[in-house]
Amino acid sequence: MSINIVIAQSSQVVTGVVTDKITSLPIQFAYVSVLNSQPFIGAFTDSLGAFLLPIVPTGRYDIEVSFIGYHKRVIREVLVVSGKQTQLDIDLEESLTQLDEVVIRPTLNKQKSLNPFATVSARMLSVEEASRYAGGFDDPARLASAFAGVASNNSNNGIVVRGNAPRYLQWRMEGVEIPSPNHFNDLRSFGGGTLTALSTQMLANSDFLTGAFPAEYTNALSGVFDMNLRKGNTEKTERTIQLGLIGLESSQEGPFKKGGKSSYVFNYRYSTLGLLGPVLPDGASTIKYQDLSFKLNFLTKKAGVFSVWGLGLIDGAQNNPKKDSTDRKYYDDSQEDRIRMRTGAFGINHKIFLRNNAYLQTVLSATANETDWQTKALNQSEQLVPFSNISNTNWEYALSSYVNKKFGARHTNRTGVRVRFLNYDLKLNRAANVGGDPAEIVKARGRSVLSSAFTNSSIFLTSGLRLNIGVSAQHFSLNNNYSIEPRMAITQNIGEKHTLGLAYGLHSRMERLYMYYNNSLSTGEKAVNKNMGFTKAHHFVLSYDWNITDIIHLKVEPYFQQLYNVPVMEGTSLSAVNFQSDWFFAEKMVNKGEGRNYGLDITLEKYMSNGFYYMATTSIFESKYKGGDGVWRDSRFNRNYVVNLLAGKEWKVGKNQQNTFNINGRITFQGGDRFSPINEQATKARKTIVYDETRAYSVQSDPITNVHLTLVYRKNKLRSSREIALKIVNLTQQPDFFGYQYNFRTGGIDKDIETILLPNLSYKIFF
Repeated sequence: MSINIVIAQSSQVVTGVVTDKITSLPIQFAYVSVLNSQPFIGAFTDSLGAFLLPIVPTGRYDIEVSFIGYHKRVIREVLVVSGKQTQLDIDLEESLTQLDEVVIRPTLNKQKSLNPFATVSARMLSVEEASRYAGGFDDPARLASAFAGVASNNSNNGIVVRGNAPRYLQWRMEGVEIPSPNHFNDLRSFGGGTLTALSTQMLANSDFLTGAFPAEYTNALSGVFDMNLRKGNTEKTERTIQLGLIGLESSQEGPFKKGGKSSYVFNYRYSTLGLLGPVLPDGASTIKYQDLSFKLNFLTKKAGVFSVWGLGLIDGAQNNPKKDSTDRKYYDDSQEDRIRMRTGAFGINHKIFLRNNAYLQTVLSATANETDWQTKALNQSEQLVPFSNISNTNWEYALSSYVNKKFGARHTNRTGVRVRFLNYDLKLNRAANVGGDPAEIVKARGRSVLSSAFTNSSIFLTSGLRLNIGVSAQHFSLNNNYSIEPRMAITQNIGEKHTLGLAYGLHSRMERLYMYYNNSLSTGEKAVNKNMGFTKAHHFVLSYDWNITDIIHLKVEPYFQQLYNVPVMEGTSLSAVNFQSDWFFAEKMVNKGEGRNYGLDITLEKYMSNGFYYMATTSIFESKYKGGDGVWRDSRFNRNYVVNLLAGKEWKVGKNQQNTFNINGRITFQGGDRFSPINEQATKARKTIVYDETRAYSVQSDPITNVHLTLVYRKNKLRSSREIALKIVNLTQQPDFFGYQYNFRTGGIDKDIETILLPNLSYKIFF
């Protein structure tokens, strides 16, 4: 009788694959079960590590996976909906103790990163969190801003990691570095944008690293966002359609043929912010963007696993000058902007398993990024004349490959190489004043090579003491600069609940390509920064993890970063660590600057249980720099503190309690932006804002409080599910501060602030 009741309710299939965390080899005969299910639901994995749990009623469940000789694992609060199969990729860690001594304790799915070589300052980001957390807006970058050590604002979506500029973060997809996948990337903030182009329909569980990362991560100074794409469903075709205030989204996935193991998944989004014009800043309603992402996965019998993936985005916006001259107060009111941007990434991945617990992973990839930003301004005759031009195209081809070898249960090594062929066509110019001839700041076309190699070993010295040690090196052919970087981390388990860690790493990052070709406007010299070296940093991290209970976790990490070899302009306070959107900087720089970032990151998190979760993060930090004048100052990104409070509750509602309603909230408190005081005398004389750079970033704006809210109602039917959601970013309309503007009508100085309120009411159907 109970079985008939279950069948009458909406239900779904839960499928997945169980693998060894180190070797990626499938684990046959692992047992997968739904805890506390009535009647009991469980299944063994087959020869490919695959499992299938049929007729699982809709709701949230804890999934337990066990196999002899491995640590048992529990995946908490897995969401099962009627319109879409639930797919899980689960890896197990081999136990180091003798079988007769094994005490198996379930581990939680968010304690550790996906990368087995990352031991501190690393966190797994789940796709389920990205769709649920308030303020996430189905956007992984906005979700990351809730993590300890991260600061951001509502307008530019730039990720500030431990006081470092957003451009020092490396974005990776499927194992290769890609351009920032943000729509309208780099306009307001290098490394930032509006929203990322990756939908939660495409994103698989990924890693977010904030310091002292393993040797395989080269050309990254502050952090790494290591993203993965989902594999499509191999059992059946599924579709998702979403309509909302910000646009349309559609996705589909399924097998290429019935009964096959190869699959596809793709997602397309088209967005226009025209409907939100009344609550957006002037000109923002003209923003339009679209993106397409896909992944094709092919499983062969002898040649390994192939996947083909891609991401493309097209952005457009325009701003027209105000027609009535009496409405113009600032110089921007007299400008016309035409912005067109394109970004793309494409790759072919191949993984083949070798003998003796080893596999070879190879990726061929191509990426491209194009920015075309034309600005004209009204002259005294009310005619539009050229004022500035950004016309930059970067494209690259890359080959990366590594071998992962497990030398028994205690030692694993990963060694690889990466070669990136960089091509570029760069043009930047700007006039000193309206009506003047735009000066050529950059004009370069050519190619260079950035190559790197690494080796990293993970060694269990005892069952509770683990050492990760490695070294990486990279070389830039444009100026023959190179860097050799040791990495080390050690962790010690203390009982079953506590872990201590210590990590060190030397990290480096090349500058943006156009900076190497800057022409000096003061001396007339060409490409004055062509010999500029890598910016480098020593990272030191202490880590303490405490599993207070099975579902409550505390993590504390004090850290110190010593930046050096930073490009600065001699005799001035200018330093590259403060660059945010400095497209038209055009002077010679030398690698003599320094920086210091130090602080404490704390995360207290209760994983979802009985429909309730919370997370509280606190970051207390200092970010200092020394410019070309040898003076230590606060950096632009030194907010001093960031506090995040997140919580959510889900209720079962409706007939048979098969529908759900959840409410999620987030409050962020953080210090204000830093800026340089205004030189009022020079500002009034030149009729444009002039900052006193001898006191750079000595003033801090008021503290910021942001409130975000998400409401979701999900209805499960027999063969489909529907979702109505209201997601609001910046509910209290907290403005972002960008400095000051000269008011030429009054001769006064006004604050340059922007208030972004992003509400999205959407309807989504899974079928």
